[in-house]
Amino acid sequence: MRALHDATLRTFASDNYAGAHPEVIAAVSAANFGHVRAYGADPYSEHLGEVVCGLFGDQAGVYPVFNGTGANVVALQALTDRWGAVICASSAHITADEGGAPERMAGLKLLGVDSRDGKLTPELVDRQAWGFGDDHRAQPQVVSITQPTEMGTLYTRDELVDLTEHAHTLGLAVHMDGARIANAAAGLDLPMRAFTTDVGVDSLSLGATKNGAMLAEAVVTLTARADRGIAYIRKSSMQLASKARFVSAQLLALYDGDLWLRCARHANDMASRLGCGLSELPEVELTHPVQANSVFAVLPKRIVEGLRDRFGFYDWDRDLGEVRLVCAWDTTLEDVDAFVVATRRALD
Repeated sequence: MRALHDATLRTFASDNYAGAHPEVIAAVSAANFGHVRAYGADPYSEHLGEVVCGLFGDQAGVYPVFNGTGANVVALQALTDRWGAVICASSAHITADEGGAPERMAGLKLLGVDSRDGKLTPELVDRQAWGFGDDHRAQPQVVSITQPTEMGTLYTRDELVDLTEHAHTLGLAVHMDGARIANAAAGLDLPMRAFTTDVGVDSLSLGATKNGAMLAEAVVTLTARADRGIAYIRKSSMQLASKARFVSAQLLALYDGDLWLRCARHANDMASRLGCGLSELPEVELTHPVQANSVFAVLPKRIVEGLRDRFGFYDWDRDLGEVRLVCAWDTTLEDVDAFVVATRRALD
């Protein structure tokens, strides 16, 4: 089949726009041919379990799924009863960008809390952690956090310790949406276990697609509480692949080695370079610290559309003039420098 797109085009719209890493494609190809057992009983899925235990501890279980929304819906179902509610930031992907899937498919209630930097604190959790035993209120059962947040900010390890300890004191489980968890590990310069298992996170949505995979995410259970019925939930939520070896092979390509970290470090470095370049320009203001692979900036409205037509990016707050620029595993120095130069010229 001939290519139907310009294979030289790269944008700052989203890391979802990037193609799959060649090593991921090679892994899928290597898993092809011949017959193996279906529905996760294949050697690739079995080895993935060993790899995940190496990353998160021997107690970890892994359940590959098709996408990040699926991972969040499956994980949250396992942590909640039918009358349960999940506390999250109002900007969290589960409430702002998943089409109501957690509420529609999981049958739970999302309780949002406003947070300028996208992070929750014990004090913010307490704004929604009330009404226990009141049958007129959906019962808070989970705190869901995103690492990195939708604003590209990172929870420190100490912040996560405080948050998880507070949640557990209230009887709440903690779920982490780790769609970009590799970028968080690179930004914090910590192994993933250090800010998940070791700080008390119960369940993790393990990202891959935004970091070089083609079609693969996973739920990683870190405590027995998170594992409750999850195999049945994954199947009934239409997230169990029949030819599971191809999903697991992608995850192995990233996580059975350091490809996940190499890709994330590169994307973060490109975002840091982009943020530094833009911060030196007049009339440009960075609205959040660049801690992962995203840059949030206010650009003069007169230059936005011209830059968007050439480089591709999305508005974050149209009234404010704030845009989001995302770097991916394949973003180049030339891409970044070209954007900074074009912005400077447009401002002249």
